[in-house]
Parts: sequence; C-alpha cells; structure tokens
Amino acid sequence: MVCGVTWESASYNRPMRPNSPATSSSAPASPSAVAALSPLDGRYGARLATLRPFMSEQGYMHRRVQVEIAWFIALSDAGFDEFKPLSPGARTYLLGLVKNFSEADALAIKEIEKTTNHDVKAVEYWIKSKFDARPELEKAAEFVHFACTSEDINNTSHALQLKGGRDEVLLPALDAVIARLREMAHQFAAVPMLSRTHGQTASPTTVGKELANVVVRLAAARERIAAVRLMGKMNGAVGNYNAHMSAWPDFDWEAFSRKVIETPEPLGLGLTFQPYSIQIEPHDYMAELFDAIARTNTVLIDLARDVWGYVSLGYFKQKLKAGEIGSSTMPHKVNPIDFENAEGNLGLANALLRHLSEKLPISRWQRDLTDSTVLRNMGVAMGYAVLAYHSLMTGLNKLELNEEALAADLDASWEVLAEPIQTVMRRFGVAGAYEKLKEVTRGKTVLAEDLHALIRSLDIPQAEKDRLLAMTPASYVGKAVELARRA
Repeated sequence: MVCGVTWESASYNRPMRPNSPATSSSAPASPSAVAALSPLDGRYGARLATLRPFMSEQGYMHRRVQVEIAWFIALSDAGFDEFKPLSPGARTYLLGLVKNFSEADALAIKEIEKTTNHDVKAVEYWIKSKFDARPELEKAAEFVHFACTSEDINNTSHALQLKGGRDEVLLPALDAVIARLREMAHQFAAVPMLSRTHGQTASPTTVGKELANVVVRLAAARERIAAVRLMGKMNGAVGNYNAHMSAWPDFDWEAFSRKVIETPEPLGLGLTFQPYSIQIEPHDYMAELFDAIARTNTVLIDLARDVWGYVSLGYFKQKLKAGEIGSSTMPHKVNPIDFENAEGNLGLANALLRHLSEKLPISRWQRDLTDSTVLRNMGVAMGYAVLAYHSLMTGLNKLELNEEALAADLDASWEVLAEPIQTVMRRFGVAGAYEKLKEVTRGKTVLAEDLHALIRSLDIPQAEKDRLLAMTPASYVGKAVELARRA
C-alpha cells in the first residue's frame, strides 16, 4: 500500500527475474492488484502512480539513501584530516546511487533487513556494499551514518517525501481543480441562479459567482499548504550533538548540520533547519501541513455536496459515456458518482490527516516509537486526497449547464423580489415596508402580478416604480457577474 506495509506493491503485474541478485527464493511474489489490501494500490492504483515514487516504502528508502549520501559527501568536505575530500569520480558515483535508485535496490535493502531487523541499518549496509572494489570509498566506509541516530536519517527522509508528494503531485492535482473551477466561474459568470438559504428560495446569484466563492477559498487554502516549511534535524540521539562532539569537540557541528539540511539538492537536502529537538524532529510542521490539507479538503467536501445538489435539482446535466451504467435496475439514471467518490475519499483523507496532526507532535520523554508506524501512513492520507482531486476533475469535466432548468426555477420564485421592493420602499420612507411585503409573500405562492400590483400602489417616484416593475428574479443578481469574473 502507499507508504504502508506492503513494499511489493510497486511491482504489481511485473514478474521478478528468478535469478536477480536483488531477490531470493524466500521473497514473496508480487500480488495482483485485485489482491491489494488497500484500494489505493488496487482499484485506484493507476491513478496514484505519480505519488507512489515519493510516498511508498521504496520512496522512503530512496530518500534515506539520499540523506546518507549527502551527509557522507558533506563530511568529506568538512576539513577533517581523517576524511579527505572525495574525488570528482567518487562524488559522481555516489550521487548516481541516489539518481538511479531502483526497485531492485529497494528489494536488496529489504533482503539485508531480514538479517538486521533494522531498516536504517540495512540502508547503511547497502550503501557500504556499493563501495566494494572502490578503494577510496572502502577506506572511508565508517563515515557512512557517522554520528547519526536513525531519526536523523528518517526525519529528513520524511520531509523529502513530503516535499516531493506535496510539490510534485498533491499541489498540481489541486491546482488543476482550482483552474477548472475558475474557468467555469468565468464561463458562467452571467448565468443567473436561484439561491437557497436554509433550503428555501433566496436572493438570486449566478452560477459563476457560486463557483468563484470556492475558487477564492481554495486559492487561500492552497497557499497555506505551499507555505509550510518542511523541516529537518541532524543532531544525534537526543538533539545535543553528543556523539559528534565526542569525535571533534571543537568543530561547529550545528552550523555543519544546518548547511547539509539547507543546501539545495543534490548536495544538500533543500529543507529548513530545525535547531531544537529531542531524538525526533518535533513534527509540528507536519501537523501544520496535514491540517492545511485537511482544511482544503473540507472546502472541497462542501463543493462536492453542493454540486451533487445542483445535479439533483437539474441545474447541471452530466455528459453520457457510451456503455456506462448508472443503476443495475433503473436504466435512466446518470449518477453524480464522481462527486460522491470525492466526498468519501476526502473524508477518509481527513480522518487520517487529523490523526497524524494530533498524534505526531506527541512523544514520550526523549522518544517513543509510536510515530514511526503512524508516519508510514502519510502516503495513504495524501493518496486519498489526490484520488479525490482526480475524481472532482473528472466530475467537473462531465458537467453541462442546464440553463432552461435554472431559468424555470427563477421564474417560479417571484417571492425573492420582496427583498428589493421593501428595500426601495424603505429608501423613500414608506412605513412598515418589511411588514407589508411579509404579508404579501410569506408562505404563499407569489406571482409577478401580485408584486406588480403592490409596486403600482406605492407612493414612490415613478422612475423607481418602473425600475422595480422591470426587475425579474433572473435580473436581480447584484454584483454577482462582476465578482465572478474577478475571481
């Protein structure tokens, strides 16, 4: 599953070579997608192919290798007599281990882990195995994972996973939804629509303005996701550089660590330095990120439910797809399944995201292990969110506006003009304006003639009477068109 327990998932339907050095006779065969425990790797596996390289266990191992190599190369440049600067050839080779990291490499690390029963140590041993027959690297092998605790490697790897998953997959998928909604907001900016507050008819708006509301909310939410600084620490077993200073007590290890973490990739990690920690990075930035994604998803749940309702009202029709079936017994149905799927998956994403944000910043004393297994589900949480964004895009692209239904609904709701009529009456000091309109409209079927008779009886300037008489529910939309086009 995505960043879950099954490391084999990346190779569904891809046969292993029986004599591959990266496998053994005891390695489990890759299951078919229909046997996947998680639908993210089964039914929906193809839709999340872009997320898997970052958030799968293979992606996690890849980032661990990246961190170990970056630390190793930086140590060679630190000026220690015991570890001279690496040659250009050695650097190119080491960076190649990161750049060309493959599924076979991940399987080889898993094979080592069967003996070590420690995933980070397995990565260290795998890197050292790549030094064979390379005297320059063999001589410096003990500087792999030098002075590091496992969490120095893990926390930075998690940050790199989130960096890739957020910037390369989640945000582009969200941006596509925002762009499509903005396009629709502009396209339908001037199409009038009856509003409903408390489920009752209310002052008209336009289709575009209602979509523009969502665009503006999502744009702000998107910026909150993008603005979260992804942090990393490399300061040893309890955050004090104890081991580092036992080797070189006069060296500025804090500055060195900051440089490795903040130097852009590939020689550094391109993250934000976390100066204070226990054994683990505090995970506060993760909580901030997951909360930001969850808040964005809440806006999208609101959208999915509203569009579902508009489809139900007939405001939108859905493009038909040849061969598609809406119901096993009712042939006429064209269900808004994409919005229903999106709503369900956004709910799943938020349940996980909220647990992550509530649990991860809590650790007993200097470290407990409860965060480790929880962190392996970051990709599951992001996976459900990305899956939902794709469903929303599919659904939005199927929608066709039914302007006839919108116009009919407006034409049957003349009562909404009670608001502008009584407002103009108030302007000209007509006593009891609100009460007079309430008497004429509340709980009644209101016809245009009823309102026109009232307007003609009013003691207000004739020009104002004419303006009110010309007004229809469809024309009473205020600044909706301008607001929609401005979004």
